[in-house]
Amino acid sequence: MQTRPRLDQERTNATVADPSSTASLIAIAAAVTLLHLLTNGRYGFHPDELAFLSDARHLAWGFVAYPPFMPLVERVGLAVFGLSLVGLRLFSVLAQATAIVVAGLMARELGGGKLAQITAALSVALSGLTLFEGTEFQYTSLDYLWWVLVAYFMIRLLKTDDARWWLAIGAVAGIGMMTKYTMAFLVAGIVAGMALTEARRYFVSRWFWAGTALGLAIFLPNLLWQAGHNFISAHFLWYLHVRDVGLGRTDGFWRDQFLITNPVAVPLWIAGLVFFLRSRCYRLLGWMYLIPLMIFVVAKGRGYYLGPAYPMLIAMGAVAGEQWVGSLTQFRKRTVQAAFFFGLSAVGLYACVIEVPLASGGWLKDFEMRHNGAFRREIGWDDLIQNVAAIRDSLPVDQQQNVGVLVATYGEQGAVDLLGPAYHLPPPISGTNSGWLRSYPTHLPSTLIVIGWPRQYVEATFTSCRLAGHNINSYGIQNDETLQNPDIFVCEGPRLPWPEFWKQYQNFG
Repeated sequence: MQTRPRLDQERTNATVADPSSTASLIAIAAAVTLLHLLTNGRYGFHPDELAFLSDARHLAWGFVAYPPFMPLVERVGLAVFGLSLVGLRLFSVLAQATAIVVAGLMARELGGGKLAQITAALSVALSGLTLFEGTEFQYTSLDYLWWVLVAYFMIRLLKTDDARWWLAIGAVAGIGMMTKYTMAFLVAGIVAGMALTEARRYFVSRWFWAGTALGLAIFLPNLLWQAGHNFISAHFLWYLHVRDVGLGRTDGFWRDQFLITNPVAVPLWIAGLVFFLRSRCYRLLGWMYLIPLMIFVVAKGRGYYLGPAYPMLIAMGAVAGEQWVGSLTQFRKRTVQAAFFFGLSAVGLYACVIEVPLASGGWLKDFEMRHNGAFRREIGWDDLIQNVAAIRDSLPVDQQQNVGVLVATYGEQGAVDLLGPAYHLPPPISGTNSGWLRSYPTHLPSTLIVIGWPRQYVEATFTSCRLAGHNINSYGIQNDETLQNPDIFVCEGPRLPWPEFWKQYQNFG
């Protein structure tokens, strides 16, 4: 019995779109979208989100911690939704919903029928990483979509041999580089894969070079910004990498490859990789996975970096699985399908409980808080700002009129920047990431409220310091802000002149 997808022979055949299959893909994506819309208003902003929102108020062609696309998107979000959790996270939700649909469409382009398309879409929708990416506004959320779109356009290119698809690939890769620099690893996979397969013929195609030029043109403004700032993001990323390796955050890389997708779908992506590598037509997509994988292994990348590469493998595996199931007797076919979808749904439900803020209170919220550190980090920002405002109000009137709020972390910076205006707090003074590039106020404050630094550092760096309060939250949740340097101090100013102090105050986080 022939079980291998006959992809090479069918490359040029037109794909017939089944309306019921398309409707099923949209229904799966709509269900995930509705889930996030109903739950994303719980808790509060993650510190990463606060950093994006703070940078969104200071748009530039580049930022220390990331390229400029995400702050630009959130600038639009702030204009449309204000400080709405559901609204600002909508971009991530739509990105994941689109990726789910495109996963099903990839299976269709690879020759899969309705079963393969639904299998691919559900396997992506019920993966832990996909579910998480819809709960917060993160650059990884849109990065996930760009990888999936590049894979889809690559399948269209190889299937039709229409080199004009390089324009779409180049455009999305360029936007991807303006979103998260890890897109460069997928590009490396494409180039190396071309050299290793029959797709090397495209090296002499004008459309390939036109797509390359388009991608570079999109990325050029950020590249020029980096050059003008001594490639500061490279220094930042190296610092983060050394830190993560030192903390052991990269140790579980291989384990994570089996957990960032739904574990029940692991046989699908393994089969997908095998069938891609066996296919003369689509072998390039196998290398688009293997090359980044090898780079991340050698460079000790974090496990989730490769997450966006799995939908294309799952799509191919779903096509192979559909053809294999079709060779079984009716009883075995139904048994296999029932077991697979039951297992996929059961594991997906557990992942949903862990990754999605389903409960606003009770035992389920307690369970989620214990098992998801990201949720704990979303708690307490309003309390922090209220505490800082109360400390400011306790000062003599002359000090209140010339007070500054000096912060240690990008989360504190974003909280003061975004939530502080409601309490008439001044903009934050931050030495972290792009906050340092924005420098200190031209009108120097005579009094500083200092947040997030240990007492030893505060007393050694500033004058006339006193303990004024603590960073606690009304929920009693323990997180980074309450456990790491929760004391809040009032000081008169730095011991060094501000320009000298500022040179020493730069830090990455």
